[in-house]
Amino acid sequence: MKKYKLALVGATGLVGITARKVLEEKNLPISEYAFFASFKSAGTKIYFLGKEYTIRELTESSFDEGFDFAIFSAGGETSKKYSPIAASKGCIVVDNSSAFRMDQKVPLVVPEVNSDDIKWNSGIIANPNCSTIQAVVPLKPLDDKYTIKRIVYSTYQAVSGAGKKGVDDLENGLKGMRA
Repeated sequence: MKKYKLALVGATGLVGITARKVLEEKNLPISEYAFFASFKSAGTKIYFLGKEYTIRELTESSFDEGFDFAIFSAGGETSKKYSPIAASKGCIVVDNSSAFRMDQKVPLVVPEVNSDDIKWNSGIIANPNCSTIQAVVPLKPLDDKYTIKRIVYSTYQAVSGAGKKGVDDLENGLKGMRA
């Protein structure tokens, strides 16, 4: 069985921390992991699958070492800059930001709904936001059977959607502190 090299971009943010936990739960054929973040987090030590890793600064040469896959969870601007660089090196990027969601050249994929769209990627695969994913998974079989004509859907996002800054701001606000 082939072993793959995987990079996680945004490894120290809230989504990156959750991605690390999910990756630890899975038994994926990954032979090598690398964790990237901004220069502020570079040098931080983390423990993953019983091994110590050092967070590396994301740079334009980060993907020169031949990663097979990269999960990007570092925000739209980071994705816009670095995802094409990773893809140009043969890395398949799964982007969790909004950067490519409206790009007609990038498949927007929810595996339970349209996994076949992965096949036409050009190195970058986008995913919708969390509330969209939760909605389309149960709507897909309903649409297949009844052909849904219209949906009115309202969401109320968690403060964690704003990342660590959003959570810190809420906690400080609850304590009566101002930013």
